[in-house]
Amino acid sequence: MISREPTIERLATAQQLLLAPFGLDESHLGKALAEITAHRVDDADLYFQYTRSEGWSLEEGIVKTGSFSIDQGVGVRAVSGEKTAFAYSDDISEASLLDAARTVRSISSAGRAGKVKTAPRKIASSRSLYEGIDPIATLDSTAKVKLLEKVEKLARSRDPRVAQVMAGLASEYDVVLVARADGTLAADVRPLVRLSVTVIAEQNGRREIGSGGGGGRFGLAYFSDEQIAEYVDHAVKAALTNLEARPAPAGEMTVVLGSGWPGILLHEAIGHGLEGDFNRKGSSAFSGRIGQRVAAKGVTVLDDGTIADRRGSLNVDDEGNASQRNVLIEDGILKGYIQDALNARLMKVKPTGNGRRESYAHVPMPRMTNTYMLGGDKEPDEIVASIKKGLYATNFGGGQVDITSGKFVFSASEAYWVENGKIQYPVKGATIVGNGPDALTRVTMIGNDMALDSGVGTCGKEGQSVPVGVGQPTLRIDGLTVGGTA
Repeated sequence: MISREPTIERLATAQQLLLAPFGLDESHLGKALAEITAHRVDDADLYFQYTRSEGWSLEEGIVKTGSFSIDQGVGVRAVSGEKTAFAYSDDISEASLLDAARTVRSISSAGRAGKVKTAPRKIASSRSLYEGIDPIATLDSTAKVKLLEKVEKLARSRDPRVAQVMAGLASEYDVVLVARADGTLAADVRPLVRLSVTVIAEQNGRREIGSGGGGGRFGLAYFSDEQIAEYVDHAVKAALTNLEARPAPAGEMTVVLGSGWPGILLHEAIGHGLEGDFNRKGSSAFSGRIGQRVAAKGVTVLDDGTIADRRGSLNVDDEGNASQRNVLIEDGILKGYIQDALNARLMKVKPTGNGRRESYAHVPMPRMTNTYMLGGDKEPDEIVASIKKGLYATNFGGGQVDITSGKFVFSASEAYWVENGKIQYPVKGATIVGNGPDALTRVTMIGNDMALDSGVGTCGKEGQSVPVGVGQPTLRIDGLTVGGTA
């Protein structure tokens, strides 16, 4: 059997799923784009998508729900200056495509002279970061149910205080095809899986919750017995720890953030502020500050969509640009922003492979992929030992950030009070309040234990959700405000 180069293979898969069944080929895409570019526009694209998803959930020892869905359609976009015209349809046909093309071209008045030339075809360069498999088919239904039952049995066996276990298994097979006005064709085949476990522990009438889980762009075979045990142990430990938690002290203090998932604070408080649209409009606390010091020495922040098998990674973004490893802050100096095509053009820079959209029914915008801080040279234990009085936060729940001011509020779901370098007891109800750009300047120690999260992140922006990754080493930040319950 002769195998094709992965980029060509993905393009063929996309054409077989998204064009051939509807009597379409590349000539029809060219015709639709020519309809749009008959008027003066700066950019135009077609975005076809086929998504098959499945979910299972277990509660009280029983698999109570199962879901399966298929969604497909096409989004058509024209861009003129800062303006975007967009139309979409779940009917993939030549008539719908041309109708949408005529609708969006109205963003700009007719004005091109003569016949519009079709741009020469060119296949976009892309990565090969994950297999183009359908993860739903990697385990049969019986095996999926048994996997969830195994999670529940394992969690209950860990401690008699475990009163309730909830587990969920989600799989998605996503195929996209992008055709641009400049002749570019790009495609991606994106598997995505996630296993989640939530544990409720009870003691003396008190109930506390803990969660764990992970996933990425691979098949369900990833969830081995060892991997399941790791997720379960994390969830059970968190719930049991919170059973012993005392009210959190409040005030300004030193805060140490653990490695891995606590990078969600970095994602929200700093990452969103580095997205191109906010900076082009001058609404970010980081606007106009490229080349300036925005963080302490040693702080290097990246957005990297090129890490193999990661939840936030992409072979190509949703505009057909290859994903990249973008250095945003280097040794404390702001180096750049993450960009989609529209904002990159208006800011006179190159796209960074960060044009993302939730689905064919949404317009692309600059979004993060896997955002993380590089490690330093300190041992994590040394960092915790350096705290005279302060908080050690190892896990986070929800949070909010104001992009313009950079102010953030985050709730710690697992945290400990530390005195004289020793962990004293777990605390509950701690919220961390600060300002993103200011917090970066207060980083005084950076651990050598940089870790990415386990693959559970979903980022929301302007009503759109996309899968992302976060990460960081253990960090000491001085002078943060902690809102507590004590």
